[in-house]
Amino acid sequence: MDGQLKNRSGAIIVVVGPSGAGKDSVIGYVAQHFSGRADIDFVRRVITRPSDAGGEDHESVATDEFDARLETGDFAVAWQAHGLKYGIPREALERVHAGRILIANGSRGALAQFRQVFPKVVVVNITASPQVLAKRLVARGRESEADILRRLQRQAPDIPDAADATTIDNSGPLDIAGSRLVALVAELQGTVQALCSAARQT
Repeated sequence: MDGQLKNRSGAIIVVVGPSGAGKDSVIGYVAQHFSGRADIDFVRRVITRPSDAGGEDHESVATDEFDARLETGDFAVAWQAHGLKYGIPREALERVHAGRILIANGSRGALAQFRQVFPKVVVVNITASPQVLAKRLVARGRESEADILRRLQRQAPDIPDAADATTIDNSGPLDIAGSRLVALVAELQGTVQALCSAARQT
């Protein structure tokens, strides 16, 4: 990709963090705030999880179908976690190249893929205190207490120190963390607009 095309591109915000940190809730807050905006969009992931399992709105597929789509290049980024497979549809890359800001629920272990594939990546690490994480995981009801303890004891991959990474604590009221992400999205959208305008004038 040449520099001029890259300047005309948008960006993807990859939201990561431990289970129970409230990534879906924060993303939902942002989606409501920017509802109706054509330049700010959200990624619907493909997951080998039943559609009625709760949580985010996703495209549910069987493992065989996921593997076949991965083989044919349907995913821009794909990874495995907690016994499931996750995919970011390739059309998300097309939307970024069209100048949009995309927001995706990602994975810390897949950040290298995102950075390799997308022209501009901003990482948002949603965190919460261990007590809050445990309480939310219990309320979710997807795992046994023993499974939850094992999940919390696992050492998650660190977020590399980088200019593109921001940490937001979601231990408190949702509107606090949500407003922080809204502000980050708005700032990034302004930067992308300025770059696109400069590219059109060259």
